[in-house]
Amino acid sequence: MKLSPKSIIQSAMIAAIYSVFTIILGSFGFGPVQFRIAEALTVLPAVMPSSIPGLFIGCILANWLGGFGTADIVFGSMATLLAAVCTRFLRNSRFLYPLPPVLFNAAIVGSYVYYLYDRTYTLVATMVFIGFSELVICYGIGLPLIEFIKKNPALKRILSDQ
Repeated sequence: MKLSPKSIIQSAMIAAIYSVFTIILGSFGFGPVQFRIAEALTVLPAVMPSSIPGLFIGCILANWLGGFGTADIVFGSMATLLAAVCTRFLRNSRFLYPLPPVLFNAAIVGSYVYYLYDRTYTLVATMVFIGFSELVICYGIGLPLIEFIKKNPALKRILSDQ
């Protein structure tokens, strides 16, 4: 990824969109059963490398403002960063784009939510709930978003790295 004004602006836009979507939807994006709609954006690194820092920063902001605590800020944001980087590596395998967010969030977020915040369900159940919500969001919204971007010449031009 080239560090250009365009890539910085793209990163900032993604950070803002991610954090605003997460904060606006509030309680749906936190806890052992969560549907964080902004996670649909975690497939963007497949077509837009500048989204990687944007997703990371947006997640930090959302988790900081979400009030779920330091572990969420640190580990949740790291899960998003790891997922974004891995999604970029899978950019040639369209159907696998959403897999890193599903796996990293299920394992990392599921673990700390269970151990630090809520033991309503078992560890495995918490991980499955979070993984399932990621699967629904990333495959159900994220993949169609990527297809929409790829088929729209104006969006492709705006979101390209050049």
